[in-house]
Amino acid sequence: MTSLSDLSVIPPEHPDRHVSMSNRLARAAQGLNLAEKRMVALALANTDSVPMKGLALATNAGWKAKVNALEYSETFGVHPTTAYEQLKAAAENLFERYFRYQVKGRRGEAEEKKFRWVSGSVYAPGEGFVEINFSPEIAPHLLGLRKQFTTYKLSHAAAFDSVYAWRLFELLKSWQNTGLYATDIEAFWEAMQAPPSCRKDFKALRLRVIEPAVESITAKAEMVIDWKPVRAGSRRVSGLEFRFAKDPQGRLDIGGEDLSEEDSDAFGHQGSTSD
Repeated sequence: MTSLSDLSVIPPEHPDRHVSMSNRLARAAQGLNLAEKRMVALALANTDSVPMKGLALATNAGWKAKVNALEYSETFGVHPTTAYEQLKAAAENLFERYFRYQVKGRRGEAEEKKFRWVSGSVYAPGEGFVEINFSPEIAPHLLGLRKQFTTYKLSHAAAFDSVYAWRLFELLKSWQNTGLYATDIEAFWEAMQAPPSCRKDFKALRLRVIEPAVESITAKAEMVIDWKPVRAGSRRVSGLEFRFAKDPQGRLDIGGEDLSEEDSDAFGHQGSTSD
């Protein structure tokens, strides 16, 4: 397996490092919590200093990356002790994580594909780092040649204290060229890893997931967002539309609507509520 650990452990000197992943991965159900996303993002941001030839080799073979606890502490504004604890837990949990997405099969039916994030991990508490081995299956989604890739500044994501804000931010950035993210409600549940209570009740989804995420992105990531539910018929919410722009002078007008208390039961029954 090609190793980039010697290169990725030393961050570039410039502050505006970037995180890149394929659009497919940005839009898929990733299954990561906040600490795991932080660890992965920091590993990816450090590839800014890796030559393209090295990335191309690792894309085919998988790759190793070290994440330093002190750098994690400084990047995400947590105490060094907390950084060690979060990295240890993230390294252990990531070994069991996978991302999944659906594609059309040869006969037109949907096929679900699943890939594990890592094939191994090492936690070295005495040396203050974790090493993760990204699998050959996921490496092309992280280290490709940046065609159909989502890229954003690590400094923006580092300010998020909610995994929902981070996930929505990635989803929006994956549609940066259009300024519009339109999705059916089931796909949004999966991409955001919304809990069952938010899948059953749109008001809960709005209050616990969407509105806090939008507020956080607007405040911390130089972006303004207007969103609205899309209803099937007069009440049931069947989808969502997000229109967004970078640092505009005023809010966008997409003809959005105020959501009332009636939206608490506007979901209707929409199928499975399993994770």
